[in-house]
Amino acid sequence: MASLDARAVAGLLREYAQRTVLRGGNPYRAKAYSKAADSLAALAVPVDVLIDEDRLREIPGVGDAIADIITKLHKTGSHPSLEKLRKEIPAGVLEMLAVPGLRPEKVLRLYKDLGIASLAELEAAAKDDRIKKAKGLGAALQTKILQNLAIAKSGEGRLHLHRAAALLAHAKDSIRKSRPELKRVTIAGDFRRGCELVGDLAIVAEAAKPDKTSTSSADGLQIRVSDRKHFGAALLFATGSAGHIEQLQALAAEKGLRLGSDGLHKGRTLVAGEEAEIYRVLGLPFIDPELREGRGEIEAALKGKLPKLVTDQDLRGILHCHTDASDGTETLETMAKATRQRGFEYFGVADHSKSAHYAGGLSVEEIAQQHREADRLNKRFGKDFRILKGIESDILADGSLDYDDDVLERFDFVVASIHGRFKLDRKAQTQRLLRAISDPHTTIIGHMTGRQLQRRPGYEIDVEKVLRACAKHDVVVEINAHPWRLDLDWRWHQAALDFGCMLSINPDAHSIPELDHMHWGVQMARKGGVPSDRVLNAMTLPEITRYLRQKRRSLARAA
Repeated sequence: MASLDARAVAGLLREYAQRTVLRGGNPYRAKAYSKAADSLAALAVPVDVLIDEDRLREIPGVGDAIADIITKLHKTGSHPSLEKLRKEIPAGVLEMLAVPGLRPEKVLRLYKDLGIASLAELEAAAKDDRIKKAKGLGAALQTKILQNLAIAKSGEGRLHLHRAAALLAHAKDSIRKSRPELKRVTIAGDFRRGCELVGDLAIVAEAAKPDKTSTSSADGLQIRVSDRKHFGAALLFATGSAGHIEQLQALAAEKGLRLGSDGLHKGRTLVAGEEAEIYRVLGLPFIDPELREGRGEIEAALKGKLPKLVTDQDLRGILHCHTDASDGTETLETMAKATRQRGFEYFGVADHSKSAHYAGGLSVEEIAQQHREADRLNKRFGKDFRILKGIESDILADGSLDYDDDVLERFDFVVASIHGRFKLDRKAQTQRLLRAISDPHTTIIGHMTGRQLQRRPGYEIDVEKVLRACAKHDVVVEINAHPWRLDLDWRWHQAALDFGCMLSINPDAHSIPELDHMHWGVQMARKGGVPSDRVLNAMTLPEITRYLRQKRRSLARAA
């Protein structure tokens, strides 16, 4: 039989991973297969070239063992171990692993006890109440399945931002090595637009030839090659979105012009081929890629009302981070030093509070101990860097915070967050948040909706009512930068700005590498149209110190 391309091999390797995890084998091995499959799907070089040149181990996540499996899958279309596993479980059962919260052992129970062998059969069984009646499964699992089926369908084939970034970085590097004649190798697609999940892995590159734009695909990664004259138009179209491009084309038509992936033309004459030039000829300022969603950005540009978006360089400090005092991996000193080394002026520690037993929440004595340590370190750091003393206080079911007022008053800032009781109805959950916001000790509302991308939906709340309350009580809205959260959703950022809210881009870091999650938060803020003057941690150290001091004075007056 003919050898398989990288995308087909990736599909088989992903199947191998799924069958391995259903078998109850080593979960780390299954994860390794899955990551290698993702990398294969984003190859910039045909897999047979890598095999012939013995370069498979250059692929992220591919070692000797997986390289051998890939080679066999590529050449024969199968693998003895895979064929053995296929005899145990029908292919449709694997679909159910895509449902967030549905663990492999539950998938096996659904198959063996109820005969459910596909995602469609799972949905039908849940709607017919068959799952809640089954021993060892129950009503809670049935409810979770019904809630999360939509996530399984909508997130199919899409990657979290940080994972897509790694694959695209490898693809760029691979293109430069394998095709040195290409210039301006640039990432496009929904990653360039800062979308929270990425399904469109696309790269645009410039070549001396062909004479006009052409498109090629290397087994899943879309590579668009253009000459110099048409490069900008190729990048514009490869970036999208479809709605934005359609509106640009309509504007061009009104001006007697034609906009295509080969540039902006008047008749047969090319009048603009670079991105910025295309916008200029159309009477528009350059529109940042993150705003290109066909959601009013062209109208705003025509009126001169595009926001100057926040950048990574605008951020002066980091808030909402964890240490080994709760569930982080590093000490306060280590996290603060790593933050300082990244050029920031302050580090806001916000370990979990006492109700978060699962995360080592801090007792009152542990808080005092941490504050003594912060004071000691601040004396050493001097005037140019400071540890701000915060806490991530759990919002209890009734909306109260889980420390007494005299404890909360000891902090420079308080991040109030929900970590449980997600199933309260919309009205009760909204009232819960409103009470927490009205507490004068609350500085920031953390990950407002509690969503985890491709894992669980957010809890039901009236977001508009919550945002209005934040503006009324001068409570900052968090943009949680963890790539699994990215909460508050960027689609609500403009409403937050319109109501008068400040926002804070927080990494929710539990380790040193997670400090760099800040970048993904900036991406979300940019996508939501947020300028730097509305971001709390774009304030300098003196500014944020003054801001927090004023809030404490207001608290004292209220008392």
